[in-house]
Amino acid sequence: MKQHVTEEKVKPFRLVKYFSFTSLILIFVGTLIFSLLNTHWAKAMQEKKSEEYARVLIENLNHQVFLQFIIPVALKFGKIQLSNEKQFERMDKVVRSTLHSFKIDMVNIYDMDNTISYSFDHSIIGKENVGGKGYKDALKGKYTSTLIQNGNWFEILLGFPQDSRLVTFAPLRAEQPLSRISGPVLGVVEIVQDLTRDYKEIFDFQIRVVITASVVMGGLFLALLFVVKRGEGIIEKRARERLKLIERLNRAEHLSTLGEMVAGISHEIRNPLGIIKSSSELLKKKMVKFDPSNAIPDIIIEESIRLNNIITDFLNFAKPKSPNLSACNIEDILEKNITFLTSQIKQEGYTVETHYDENLPEVAADADMLYQAFLNILINAMQAMPGGGIIQVSIHSADHTVTIVIEDEGEGIPEDLLEKIWDPFFTTKAKGTGLGLVIVKNIIESHEGKVNIINKPDAGSRVTIALPVS
Repeated sequence: MKQHVTEEKVKPFRLVKYFSFTSLILIFVGTLIFSLLNTHWAKAMQEKKSEEYARVLIENLNHQVFLQFIIPVALKFGKIQLSNEKQFERMDKVVRSTLHSFKIDMVNIYDMDNTISYSFDHSIIGKENVGGKGYKDALKGKYTSTLIQNGNWFEILLGFPQDSRLVTFAPLRAEQPLSRISGPVLGVVEIVQDLTRDYKEIFDFQIRVVITASVVMGGLFLALLFVVKRGEGIIEKRARERLKLIERLNRAEHLSTLGEMVAGISHEIRNPLGIIKSSSELLKKKMVKFDPSNAIPDIIIEESIRLNNIITDFLNFAKPKSPNLSACNIEDILEKNITFLTSQIKQEGYTVETHYDENLPEVAADADMLYQAFLNILINAMQAMPGGGIIQVSIHSADHTVTIVIEDEGEGIPEDLLEKIWDPFFTTKAKGTGLGLVIVKNIIESHEGKVNIINKPDAGSRVTIALPVS
């Protein structure tokens, strides 16, 4: 009787135990299946995102190659020949400057005869008939992407191949001026993205999920909830980065179009403006005999000069020149600026205090361009203090960088305008083009430097410029 009761108690216990073990096994198997599916989905999303990423990059590269290489080289040499060393170096500079901050493993450019005319790998330049189906589709105007994975079948099955690369073929087209309409196909661009690290991160994530499920079955729900939230966070973060990239590319395209328009208008204005100025000077000489006190010619000349300065700012913004680098002493350039402004400094009650470190290193820079940038900043500092004041200029060097700091005692910049001061044509002055700081930023960044403006805690503004030491 007791034995029977004991067996009756054991049977329900065994049933619960078997049910628990079976449930854990099923949950563990389900977790493995879900983990594999989740990895597949993540890889599919990663591949799709990489394809879209490659397409955006190719469109930007196409735009830059056409504007900065094809048109200038065709005008200068008459035809495109990448076997020409100068042409190849120009193409290489355009491609690398366009893609330098993006994760691209290889770029190949094919001509219309399926021959590699340009590549990051110089050893394959000149190879023929290696484009395959992707090349043929690109000649028809199609974008194609192929995922290539290397490794044994076990590694590929579990989702951690030794090497994963996404190869994208796209047409290289001519562009219509001031239009988004694409022209004829001029060649084919092949871009290779290395996705090995991304896939490795996805696989590592899969392993963490499996280990967590094996060790703590009871916390599987919370672990999966954490995984989903983390995955959503990663996808959302990547989506935000992609939107920011598209916004930057659209902004760059807009500014490029605006710059071309401004440059054309400025050139058309400058010619009649020169005639107006010279005619006014001639009129002034003739009127001296009849009406010496007449100030109208002087006003025309003065306004012509002011308008010419505005046009010069427009042209500097629209077509910034590349720096002609040579060894320069920053302190010498600043002293030249201060000497040029000496009469204005004395007349309007300014004081310039300089503090230079000893044995400052030379930098590789364009002295004329830096002179223009420093001059704009010093003039802004003076304009910030209409009643006069102290301008402090200091230079120091550390960690292979020369840092220039220019401070004034003005009212500073309103906090809500600090982000806008770098926008083209934005100005708070009654007279001004809003291009001064934009030109300064372009000049400093063309020297691989950085410029920053902040308000001092007490009063005034501080401009900090950092230039790398060659």
